[in-house]
Amino acid sequence: MSGTEFDVVVVGARAAGAPTAMLLARAGARVALLDRGRYGSDAVSTHGLMRAGVLQLSRWGLLEEVVAAGTPPVRSTTFHYSDDEPVHISLRRSPGVEALYAPRRHLLDRLLVDAAARAGADVAHGTTVSGLLRDASGRVRGVRTEGATGAVELTARLVVGADGIGSRVAREVGAPVLRRGRAGSAVRYAYVAGVAAAGYEWAYGDRAAAGLIPTNEGLTCVFVATAPGRLRRLGRGLPPEGVVRSLLDDAGPALAGRVDLARRVGPVRGWGGMPGFVRRSWGPGWALVGDAAYFKDPISTHGITDALRDADLLSDAVLAVLSGTPEAEALASFERTRDELSGGLFEAGDAIAAYDWRGSEVQPLLRRLNAAMADEVELLQRRPGLVGADAGVGRR
Repeated sequence: MSGTEFDVVVVGARAAGAPTAMLLARAGARVALLDRGRYGSDAVSTHGLMRAGVLQLSRWGLLEEVVAAGTPPVRSTTFHYSDDEPVHISLRRSPGVEALYAPRRHLLDRLLVDAAARAGADVAHGTTVSGLLRDASGRVRGVRTEGATGAVELTARLVVGADGIGSRVAREVGAPVLRRGRAGSAVRYAYVAGVAAAGYEWAYGDRAAAGLIPTNEGLTCVFVATAPGRLRRLGRGLPPEGVVRSLLDDAGPALAGRVDLARRVGPVRGWGGMPGFVRRSWGPGWALVGDAAYFKDPISTHGITDALRDADLLSDAVLAVLSGTPEAEALASFERTRDELSGGLFEAGDAIAAYDWRGSEVQPLLRRLNAAMADEVELLQRRPGLVGADAGVGRR
């Protein structure tokens, strides 16, 4: 750290926090980016970017780095239904989006952190936020940290919590939950070598879903998802790889035989499932972004895309505050836009995560999900480009 006084402290250096810090620093703000984890560590994730996510990386001048890292282009999506014929859809190219990509999280998160550092953000990994600093009125004015150099206090005009579902920042400020989902997917993931996935492949069968997502190093992420209770029952009688195989049989028989011929690389990992939520995203001296603010079910495969989107929207709001716009006005506007764009995604994902459908019965829900994604892309395409480290306008 080059100092202890900043315009903004961002807590969490993943897919929401790192680009928020990058965009603020590009515009000339003094930014500290903190993360308790190790630089470049991996995360459990489907890590598939949708069109809006690729568009953001392209606008920021970072997509070329994703491609240069050997991330395979995805130019089609195939939907498999146990009671119907597969549906194959080719990607429609648009400005900034020649293909979709699913980079490994350790690659994407490292790339975003490096971009923030190049822009001038002070980055510190292995640093835990142990509490928030407040002034006499109760307004947040910074963070208390613990790291290799001991306890340090950092002051800031704003503290941004990008520290995930169990956000310390959200807990400390008592951010209220504005909306809760009713269902949650339990998911198991594994990486395999030797599966030639035809782009993204999603499968829907007997109250279960599965997918193949091509990623770096010639690997494919295989995931299966169902209701938490069902997955727990399967887990009592089967090893992790047996659970994956059983749900593949139910969700994607067309995928199961291909996965059988593949070689698994690394362990089966998973997520037990929880209902989604939308938190209040701002208050005196603080804001939330990413899963800290808005967690949607992973069956939508839209988490990273929304994190990148909201980093863009929040950075604009924060820069407006630093330029003199009343904090409540700017941050409330960010929250309204987030909610307008997220409502349809949240509802459709929550409905799919109920797993009360079979095979092609899920198609109306998928159409709702797709419509919500289209609204998101339309908004982002209207936003100005921010390509290159010199795209900022200087300190505001």
